[in-house]
Amino acid sequence: MTEAARGPWPVPPVRPVLLSHVHDPATTPVFPGDPPFTLTRAATIDADGYYLLWVSSGEHTGTHWGAPAHFDPAGLRADELDADDLFRPAVRLDVRAAVARDPDYQVGVADLAAFEAAQGPIPAEAAVLAWTGWSDRWGTPAYPNLDGRGRVHQPGFALAAVEWLVETGRLGRRGALGTDTFGPDPGLDTGYAVSRLLYRERRISLENLTNLGALPPTGAWVLAGGTRNRAGSGSPATVYGLLPASGAS
Repeated sequence: MTEAARGPWPVPPVRPVLLSHVHDPATTPVFPGDPPFTLTRAATIDADGYYLLWVSSGEHTGTHWGAPAHFDPAGLRADELDADDLFRPAVRLDVRAAVARDPDYQVGVADLAAFEAAQGPIPAEAAVLAWTGWSDRWGTPAYPNLDGRGRVHQPGFALAAVEWLVETGRLGRRGALGTDTFGPDPGLDTGYAVSRLLYRERRISLENLTNLGALPPTGAWVLAGGTRNRAGSGSPATVYGLLPASGAS
């Protein structure tokens, strides 16, 4: 059937944008203590008739999502989550100016209140994404931003802000915290208080995101791919932002 006979393609209701970095050992920073990340040629077309890479990495390497079991011993594991857990309405908080002044900045209740005053209420069970601008440092030592004692200096969410999101239902039984850094915890918090609160019920994290500027403050959705490892704690992922068709250029 010719294209003319078939008629025009339908207009999709959303427009996808990529929120994931390329998974590349040459540029992907690994959180201190995590397994090394390698890509090895396992087969070539000339020798084997097909091309294949052997991937070795931790489940939380590069852009990825974390399942509740990552910090909650009783939490659901990767294979126990369903599609709705990985597909959430998104809000994007622009805190780049504050982070430029303080790399250890913590997104606080005041930031959330200011966002809602300008954009309206955060939807229930949303993915709350902090756009810190940190992804501009990807592939350089400025991304882990280690000090002389090996401590990570990155922005994150303040515990009080996450308590407020949980207590008010904005992070309800489902929901997510997302960021363009190693994770939702401030880099200096080695106790991971934010993650320990987040990973209850069916809530997840979305980490090492990029291209958050492509999302509007409200009205988009996020969809996380990746693998559903048996008893897994998460997965490296292609994360999509789904924009309303009216926002397509």
